[in-house]
Amino acid sequence: MRVTKFEHATLRVDIGGDALIIDPGTFTSPLDDLSGLVAVVITHEHPDHWTPEHLDRILRAAPGTPVFAPAGVAAAAADHQITVVEPGETVNAGRFTLRFFGGDHEIIHSSLPRVQNVGVLINDELYYPGDSYAVPEGVEIDVLAAPLGAPWLKIGEAMDFVLAVKPRRAFGVHDMTLSVIGRDMHRARLKWATEQHGGEFFELDPGNSLDL
Repeated sequence: MRVTKFEHATLRVDIGGDALIIDPGTFTSPLDDLSGLVAVVITHEHPDHWTPEHLDRILRAAPGTPVFAPAGVAAAAADHQITVVEPGETVNAGRFTLRFFGGDHEIIHSSLPRVQNVGVLINDELYYPGDSYAVPEGVEIDVLAAPLGAPWLKIGEAMDFVLAVKPRRAFGVHDMTLSVIGRDMHRARLKWATEQHGGEFFELDPGNSLDL
């Protein structure tokens, strides 16, 4: 299995000719290669994680591809066929088994409504939490896609999240709101947290891949 990072929060996962796209949002360039696409996962409704334009483009290239997302996304994407998923559910698409965790987006501010968010565990190997610190209890995580920066993110809490998950490997996502200096500082903090339990941290820039 191979995971490729794109700008901000978007990932592509490939295994045996099947592909999965996660969270194609506003800060992500159009995805050109959609060969083998068997599913799209959207963790929550915020535009940096999905846009109608991205979804339309993807579904034109791969008609009938199932889209898995929480109910808030289904309401926001009323013109699209969305399969609603909740924490505790497991679905299959092609060679992928997708298990969902969490339920809520991290709090940005008390004045802003809190939306639904699902973290997704792919083939019991790669965990992507969306905009949350939801820990998949009772699961040993091989690779963690860990948030680096956001209006809701305090780096100490992000470090505690990595310490709680104890991944064997990790890399940073959700990083387009950071300056280059800020991104590198946060990467260094999450590298430290990953290494506390013997893990290895990888610095992936857009277009870089990691083989699982």
